[in-house]
Amino acid sequence: MFDIGFSELLVIAVITLIVMGPERLPQTVRSISLWIGRLKQMLAGARRDFEQEVGMDEIRQQLHNEQVMRQLGETKDDLQQTLGNNPIEAIADDLMKPLASDSATNSSSDNSPNNGNPTAAKTPADE
Repeated sequence: MFDIGFSELLVIAVITLIVMGPERLPQTVRSISLWIGRLKQMLAGARRDFEQEVGMDEIRQQLHNEQVMRQLGETKDDLQQTLGNNPIEAIADDLMKPLASDSATNSSSDNSPNNGNPTAAKTPADE
């Protein structure tokens, strides 16, 4: 950020040690750290207040909703490509296949000697 290298920090530390002296240096470092902490808290509070004023939560929610809608559209397109041009007819055909096979087995059982009469006596051959 400031393009300060290790050697420059070392020079600053040596000069500070010479100017401040070893007795006052720990207290000065604590004071500087305290002020830096307070400055960070103040900036974080200002940022929170700014985000609340601007409505960042609403903007984030709206962006999330738009992303979900895009993903749903892509999924819909993928499904349409997979199922072909008329997906409703393809789904209906897939659903009707088991029903058609069930009705075919029911109609063949109607041709039994009982003629579909459930109360008629069953013979061992019918079972």
